[in-house]
Amino acid sequence: MDKLERNKFLNAVVYPVFFILIIGLVHLVQHVFEVKFTNYGIYPRDAKGLIGIITSPLVHGSFSHLFNNSIPILILGSALFYFYKEIAFKVSVWVYLMVGIWTWIYAREAYHIGASGLLYGLFSFLLISGFIRRNAQLISLSFAVIFLYGSLVWGVFPIDVKISFEGHLWGFVAGIVLAIYYRKQGPQKTEHKWEEEDDLDDTNPYWKEGIEIKSTEQEVNYIYKPNEPKDKAPE
Repeated sequence: MDKLERNKFLNAVVYPVFFILIIGLVHLVQHVFEVKFTNYGIYPRDAKGLIGIITSPLVHGSFSHLFNNSIPILILGSALFYFYKEIAFKVSVWVYLMVGIWTWIYAREAYHIGASGLLYGLFSFLLISGFIRRNAQLISLSFAVIFLYGSLVWGVFPIDVKISFEGHLWGFVAGIVLAIYYRKQGPQKTEHKWEEEDDLDDTNPYWKEGIEIKSTEQEVNYIYKPNEPKDKAPE
């Protein structure tokens, strides 16, 4: 990896690592001081739950909950900032807000906490965006996302009542919406430009204006006799 690629990679992981440090610190405070920040989650259709639009992704119920969100966010977030540098920050912020607002509008009456909605938004954006843009490199990334985290799709269904499938669902929808909305921004389909025949001939030292090259081969003349019967043998 050369210096340019190394710097690009390091820049791509800055925001995901910073976010993971924040949610890790929040949970550490809960654990050390034996407090619960559950009331900072989203409580749908209630004024007290509005603050959760901003704070709920920072709160986790256990270390396993924190770990299960942190590793995929690190990987998918870094991929987003590496391959979609121009729009990565906007996509991240919009997923964050859209998940919170939509969960507050429509979800079960309970406190919804965790960064799973953001995770699902990153997942669906990377999954869909590559195919929309028809960029070979980004399509490869989409297949890699499917291979690594394709099983996440089951999280959008109400399989476990203790899990906020609504947050997962809205995150998944938000990622798709943003993939479509930002399809004209960031990396695009690679267009192959074929060289013109004249351009190729410019390299030929004999191809100069005003110089006529004559073939030295002997000319061959063909005489056609269209009125002769087809089955007549040649003379």
